[in-house]
Amino acid sequence: MSSEPVPAAVQRVRDAAERKGVSLSIHTFSESTHTAEEAAAAVGASLGQIVKSLVFVAPDANGPRAILCLVSGPNRVDLARLAAITSEPDVRRATAAEARELTGYVIGGIPPIGHRSAVRVVMDPDLGQFETVWAAAGTPNAVFPVPPETLRMLADAEVAAITEDRPAPVAVEAHEPTVAEPTAQHGA
Repeated sequence: MSSEPVPAAVQRVRDAAERKGVSLSIHTFSESTHTAEEAAAAVGASLGQIVKSLVFVAPDANGPRAILCLVSGPNRVDLARLAAITSEPDVRRATAAEARELTGYVIGGIPPIGHRSAVRVVMDPDLGQFETVWAAAGTPNAVFPVPPETLRMLADAEVAAITEDRPAPVAVEAHEPTVAEPTAQHGA
């Protein structure tokens, strides 16, 4: 066991999971897992298995109210869909300062649980296609593996289609002539 002290942010994530009866296996890396690509490389997972925790805000009389979107690595949140699902027509992406103030964590390390105050959570259904997904554990270099259904339960997340449609891959066929075509020759 490491003699390194556990960062307070990571301990808050661990404690939040334990309050719901789940013990997390938190992995800390010397390299950053700040981006989905970095996290996927660090844990040896596909980009789709990485949970991006993206903070959005909706206006409220007491200041901005956080909405956390748990999104599969390659996906992007569609603001119109998020607005429709949350009934918040003025929802927008949080600034880095707002995200930290509302969740208690820095961007790149925002976990799906253990926030400073109650946060509404919406989860991308694409995460459900994997046996295990990887989420941030409170710092930009700590992550934990979790089955998607356990993640949904821990975060008390609503599963809804909140991402942009990705264009289907276009099949490109090489054009190879099947019959030799005569060529015109021009003489001088």
